[in-house]
This record gives sequence, structure tokens and C-alpha cells, in this order.
Amino acid sequence: MRNAAIQHVEAKFLRQDVTAFRPGDSVRVHWKVKEGDKERVQAFEGVVIRLSGRAHRATFAVRKTSFGVGVERIFPLHSPRYEKIEVLSRGDVNRSRLFYLRNLKGKAARVDVQEEATPAPAAKKA
Repeated sequence: MRNAAIQHVEAKFLRQDVTAFRPGDSVRVHWKVKEGDKERVQAFEGVVIRLSGRAHRATFAVRKTSFGVGVERIFPLHSPRYEKIEVLSRGDVNRSRLFYLRNLKGKAARVDVQEEATPAPAAKKA
């Protein structure tokens, strides 16, 4: 059981605007980059290959291929350093860790896209 005082302090630093996403989803993370005395926002777009941790320690890893080289980056979920996380597409995967994507190249490294559920049109009454 965690100490109530620690939970109270940690709760103040949790972000309330966290977007819901899962491993396999394609996301674009708008990360604030500080260069000298200037700050700009840089987008990192890729596939979420894992979620880990709980509460303020939660992290997620995003993988992309840049100029033929695989690049992975781990982001803290409750960090004030990112502006927003956009979910571009939902992945249709059966695992929570997608480390097998590291060994795949080209079209084989793609994740299937989950079909959006569209409501059926209502039947006309005669």
C-alpha cells in the first residue's frame, strides 16, 4: 500500500489531458525542444510499441523509420514537455509489446489498421 502523502503529492503532477492510445496505434507526439534560449515544437510520428509504468512514472515508446534507419524514443506520459499526442490511426494488434517490429523491414513492418465501427443505416419504414 502506498503512502497517502506520496499519492497526494504525485497526483498534483499527473496530466489530465492524456489522450487514450494503445500499442500498435500510430501517433504524432508534439515535443517541446529547447535550443539555446528558444523553444520550438517538433513532431515525432511513429507506432507505439509499448506502454509501461503507472501513475507519474508511466512511459510509452514510439518507433519510426527515418531514412532507412529505425528510431525509437521513449516519452514520459505525464511530462509537461509535450504539447499534445495525436492518434493518427488505431492499430489492430494482439500483443502489448511490439518489439518484433525491430526485425522487420519495409511493408512487413506495417501494423494493420483497425476498421472504424460505422453505425448501420436505419431501415426505412413503409
